[in-house]
Amino acid sequence: MENGGVYNDTTEPKANAPRRRPFGFTLRRLWGWRLPVKVVQAIFSLVAVVCEEIVDDCSFCGGLYFFEFISCSAFLLSLLILCAHCTDLYESLGEDKVQKL
Repeated sequence: MENGGVYNDTTEPKANAPRRRPFGFTLRRLWGWRLPVKVVQAIFSLVAVVCEEIVDDCSFCGGLYFFEFISCSAFLLSLLILCAHCTDLYESLGEDKVQKL
């Protein structure tokens, strides 16, 4: 007991924190063909919003306003999906909540 052999350290040395990417950006969940498809989806929906805004004059604008709502909603939702899958938001929300989203 005098040499200290009975009493050992009970705590482990502090490990270094894993290095994080800026803004938690990762492509682990969108691999293969899924990432290009989601990016193209966002680009097409943005092009649809821009094309709708180019129209100056219309006689029956009900359909145009509906198209504007749908294309803008598609753009915002595709950006939300890309942000959820490519950042740390996926882990902080949980896989089940992201799938429901």
